[in-house]
Amino acid sequence: MLLENKNAVVYGGGGSVGGAVASAFAREGATVFLAGRTAETLDAVASEIASAGGSAEVAGVDTLDEEAVDRHADAVAEKAGTIDVSFNAVGHGDVHGAPLIDMPYEDFARPVTTALKSQFVTTRAAARHMVRQGSGVIMAITATTARQNLPEVGGTGVSFDAIESQCRQWACELGPHGVRVAWLQTTGILEAISDTLDFFPAYGTGRAMTREELITWLRGKTMLDRLTSLADVGNVAAFVASDQAATMTACRVDLSCGAVPG
Repeated sequence: MLLENKNAVVYGGGGSVGGAVASAFAREGATVFLAGRTAETLDAVASEIASAGGSAEVAGVDTLDEEAVDRHADAVAEKAGTIDVSFNAVGHGDVHGAPLIDMPYEDFARPVTTALKSQFVTTRAAARHMVRQGSGVIMAITATTARQNLPEVGGTGVSFDAIESQCRQWACELGPHGVRVAWLQTTGILEAISDTLDFFPAYGTGRAMTREELITWLRGKTMLDRLTSLADVGNVAAFVASDQAATMTACRVDLSCGAVPG
């Protein structure tokens, strides 16, 4: 197993992405510590992991609360002995569907400030333990919105750009201490596209789209005519977190199906 005897913290572990990553980590042998704000979803993921034979613990943590994040990381390190992997899958409160000229500043800035603080606070908490132990992997997730020019996405692209830039800075400072930092860059994730909305923003196409039209449009931007799945995210996250990816740091791990070449 790729992550046998490893301890992994997954922030936003009750969400679709966080749950997929946590389940993949557990499947590969890691003890998983799920952190987030919603007890019901965290418990559901923990139950799924346990039913599959894995090990997961749950804690209520607001990643914008510095003291709470530090206390949780300290408690994990004290109980488990190490923090080997930290993955941030926390949502940012994005607002789509309006041009910037019509958008309140708060709606634009919210995902940017949330992403910056959440990534910084969780990375710092894990890094303090990883530096002492001389090893560890810190991971984040972004999307092709960071590289493509798309209207009506508010602050989403800026927030992803900010995460990637921050990860590069963490990587250069933590690398000499044996700590790697990387981020997964996905397409829109198929299973995470709501099936309860009648229409989605136009994103520059000229008219609002149904779910099926949105999926077709997103697939058309890729070379493989497919979108990143939750299974893809979990599988690649487990590999990048493992010792088999020991040379990978300060890098974008491309899951964009060719939507962002090079």
